[in-house]
Amino acid sequence: MSHRAATQVIDAEAKTSVDREIEPKRRVTRTPNTATRAANTATGTANMVMVARWEARADLVVLGSGVAGLTAALRAQRLGLRVLVVTKAAVGDGNTRWAQGGVAVVLEGEHDAGDSVDRHIADTLTAGVGLCDEDAVAAIIAGGPAAVARLRGLGARFDARDGLLARTREGGHSAFRVIHAGGDATGAEVERALVDTAGARGLPVLERHIAVDTLRTPLGAVAGVTVLDPDGVPGVLRAPAVLIATGGLGQLYQATSNPEVATGDGLALALRAGALAADVEFVQFHPTVLYVPGARGRCPLVTEAVRGEGAVLVDGAGAPVMRGVHPLGDLAPRDVVSAAITRRMAAAPGGVDDHVFLDATGIAGFATRFPTVHAACRAAGVDPVRDPIPVAPAAHFACGGVATDTAGRTEVRGLYAAGEVARTGLHGANRLASNSLLEGLVVGERAAEAVAADLATGLLADPRHGRAPERGLAGVVERDALQRVMIRYAAIGRDAEGLAVAGSVLALSTVDTPLWTHEAIEDAALTLVAGALLTAAARRTESRGCHVRTDFPERDDPGWRRSQLVRLSPSGHPVLADPVLLEGAA
Repeated sequence: MSHRAATQVIDAEAKTSVDREIEPKRRVTRTPNTATRAANTATGTANMVMVARWEARADLVVLGSGVAGLTAALRAQRLGLRVLVVTKAAVGDGNTRWAQGGVAVVLEGEHDAGDSVDRHIADTLTAGVGLCDEDAVAAIIAGGPAAVARLRGLGARFDARDGLLARTREGGHSAFRVIHAGGDATGAEVERALVDTAGARGLPVLERHIAVDTLRTPLGAVAGVTVLDPDGVPGVLRAPAVLIATGGLGQLYQATSNPEVATGDGLALALRAGALAADVEFVQFHPTVLYVPGARGRCPLVTEAVRGEGAVLVDGAGAPVMRGVHPLGDLAPRDVVSAAITRRMAAAPGGVDDHVFLDATGIAGFATRFPTVHAACRAAGVDPVRDPIPVAPAAHFACGGVATDTAGRTEVRGLYAAGEVARTGLHGANRLASNSLLEGLVVGERAAEAVAADLATGLLADPRHGRAPERGLAGVVERDALQRVMIRYAAIGRDAEGLAVAGSVLALSTVDTPLWTHEAIEDAALTLVAGALLTAAARRTESRGCHVRTDFPERDDPGWRRSQLVRLSPSGHPVLADPVLLEGAA
């Protein structure tokens, strides 16, 4: 069954037929500019605020249809909540389906001798370089086995060997504890199981709708969201709870492993709603995406599991890249490997300064074990069975995000976040490989339970009191220019001068733009998130995890063993809030 057929997709004409899950109101089909301009003319608004042309209601609106969003939506539905999922592409088109490696989890009776949940916790804390929240790490990692069991109960099929789940090892892990599906298509299988379950249970989904802003009550609680439908017609979704599960922000950079939809929308939405963000300066660059000359946007990932099976990184002269760099060699944490590759490319051994090579020629049955990687390589004219694979680092994962607890609660009443968009404290300054799907499964479930509990105890606002903000313009920097500036000055190697240049370019290039189209909303989000990242990166005068400062190359625990909080000023610009001192961090 296709993704589209597997869910109760609510399109422009079907919003009036889902009264069991949501309560719809009148629907008017008009083109975005005509509808909005006509409404603004009629009401005399000079600031281009959009006027909603349709409305729907639910108990919980979930923004995003990846692992965290669908896990939360399905759990909330089982708890008796009226749930509506909003996704700006097709239901299965988010980041989750691109995840290759697997799910890091220690299962009872299926683990290496000596491995344990405690060892998994220790590896996570080590990778996070002092900025993890120990309690959050322990809670989420300990919740992994039950979360995987529930996912398998929904029909997810993982690879098996000799009657047990097959396991591999990835960077930063001290044991073989990463379970996988389809060889290197774990995310696709996780998403398939969740989408199929959503369809079987009649979970309503609004495809190709994008969230614009939150509705707020006079006391500041979130009470729903405004959205644009596929035609750009504005609408209102009223709900006492909104869960942001929109994924990452890889499209900030020219080269990324993320799909085109990863534009930081959820983080920007949360900041505009008054939420705090933390650790936004820590963007993990995956060490190995397939290098294709001149390629931009989403680049095919070469999963870390390839190195887990024995592949070795070599430079243009054939010398090992990771020799003498880290005790774990090619399986060092991702920040270490990415930085080592960047340094080696700068030296241009063999005259090659824009990529290195991953020699996987010694892996038997490569095409069977890694079918996705093999197909991508062959499409690029590379035979990984015979030749080393050209690779380079690319933006991969946002370790920071909307500040939440391990149940997805933010400091704004009615606003929750889960998955990559959230900062729970699990990842710290650098995410341990394959902890992301695990986090989505665990925190997605807990967020749904938190919403149900908050509703039952009367903590959430009456959505009838929610109002859209009176702002119709947002600062936008042309996307190509923004991506070029960010990859040049705010990627793996940063310094004060470059960060200042990037900030100046953004300030001088920003144009106030009405949020009448999906593209404008995405570009406004990228612009806002870029500003938040640059603000935090400029202030952190040390190198730690994914944040590498060439002018401050050492780690400074006395001064910087803490997370930074970012909020929006009254004028709507990212500013630093009081730092969080992590007394329990490791």
